[in-house]
Amino acid sequence: MSIGSVQFHPPFTAKSSSVCKTGKNNSGWVLLNFPKPHNMSRTLCLVNEKVGLSQISNGVGDKDGIIIVDHGSRRKESNLMLNEFVAMFRDKTGYNIVEPAHMELAEPSIKDSFGKCVQRGASRVIVSPFFLFPGRHWHQDIPSLTAEAAKEHPGIPYIITAPLGLHELLVNVVDDRIKHCLSHVAGDADECAVCAGTGKCRLY
Repeated sequence: MSIGSVQFHPPFTAKSSSVCKTGKNNSGWVLLNFPKPHNMSRTLCLVNEKVGLSQISNGVGDKDGIIIVDHGSRRKESNLMLNEFVAMFRDKTGYNIVEPAHMELAEPSIKDSFGKCVQRGASRVIVSPFFLFPGRHWHQDIPSLTAEAAKEHPGIPYIITAPLGLHELLVNVVDDRIKHCLSHVAGDADECAVCAGTGKCRLY
């Protein structure tokens, strides 16, 4: 397996590998490996080689469509939680075009949401995996499904961002969950939206 890399300024490493090629048309992928900033985790993302590095702008624009994709579940309640998160994300960021998608087992699919982004005026699509750590789904499945979706929209570049990974802000989320559950057990707080009605937030 041959891997090539090249350095850019400001410095980051772009690596390409035959293992990153997906789809019947052998679409190429580039792994962007940015330097690790102080107290922050390194940012990784997959970029379709057809996009070209010159087309990667810093920040989300009005013509960017964002797809937040999770695994998908047979449980309707789990899938609806993604919709709620997407609504929170849209309200918090103010981004114009944000759509949910499930990798499998539920609708909308990545293909459906890609098309909807384009329909709403997106000239670039950003696929953000709602996964904790990189794995087969990030390395293979999501790129393959996105490449297949993009075939129906020639001229629309796309990027697949890093999953959540080792981000410092996740420490705050985990800490908040722990404190809230302990407050509920102590009788000082209601169940959170995740535990509500399940009876699981208790001491055993």
